[in-house]
Amino acid sequence: MRCAMAILLAAATVTSPAARATEPAAADQTNDEIVVTARRSGAPMWTIQTRTGVVILVGEIAAVPKATPWRPERLEGATDRAHRVILGTKAKVSPGDILRLIFKGGGLTKLPKGRAAADYLDARQLQRLHALETRFDQDYARSNFLMTAFDLLSKRLAFNKDSADDASDVVRKAARQSKIPTQPVGEVRGEDMLDNLFAAAPETHIACLEAAMAATEAGGDVVTERGRAWTEFDVPAVMASPLEEALGRCWPWTNDSFGPALRQTWVGAIRDATVQPGVTLAVVPLRILAEKDGVLDQLKAQGLPITGPAW
Repeated sequence: MRCAMAILLAAATVTSPAARATEPAAADQTNDEIVVTARRSGAPMWTIQTRTGVVILVGEIAAVPKATPWRPERLEGATDRAHRVILGTKAKVSPGDILRLIFKGGGLTKLPKGRAAADYLDARQLQRLHALETRFDQDYARSNFLMTAFDLLSKRLAFNKDSADDASDVVRKAARQSKIPTQPVGEVRGEDMLDNLFAAAPETHIACLEAAMAATEAGGDVVTERGRAWTEFDVPAVMASPLEEALGRCWPWTNDSFGPALRQTWVGAIRDATVQPGVTLAVVPLRILAEKDGVLDQLKAQGLPITGPAW
């Protein structure tokens, strides 16, 4: 993720009392216009009004279907007029991380040597997996459960096949073109991510596999239904979607190390943004915004005035 930082230094000027009186109103009007423009994009969002500005939280879902009637150009327009942008976590991946993945990738794609899915799954889980193997002519017996889940979601359910740019892609491009200061909410080293994945026991991915099987069994309608609920600001329906549930129950969101840290990083970044002047636009995964005890719940508990759809 590239960051474009523009720092403007202006000399102080003497203004009349009348001019000073109109400046806050003009700023408030501009902020309101940006909020209205952003809302018209069709993406669910929440605003936090502060003494010096406003924070706009755009709730993002991964892989918005092209058939979903949302207006990304309006989110671009809001981004063009924002003062700063916050996007997701930046992964710092080195050439060594890539080489390690190439030479030791089998540890991520396969179950431990000599083990098979039947060694970990109960009879009902195994029956469902076998049914999907037969349906798609696949053999998942030795596959890492996380890899099986990703295969089911991305290839069999094909939830991201006919997708448009995600909200973060739209905002990132617009901010780059307009030279709006952009920052990742945090950074994580590729080495740490790989260590975490290699160390994860197969049992830790069973919940992810179960959720992915449920989404795949539900069929392709869950993809369009999720997208429609998103543009209708029906956040509870998005959260209840089998597809969204599956994406939220897989690594890294459910990992004991990365999951809580990612959530707290967002809470801290948004809290910091509330003391900044002007408009801060943040694109946040909807799941960690709207889940129980998620980012919105935590911000509300801190007494911040949040306006937006019910979550």
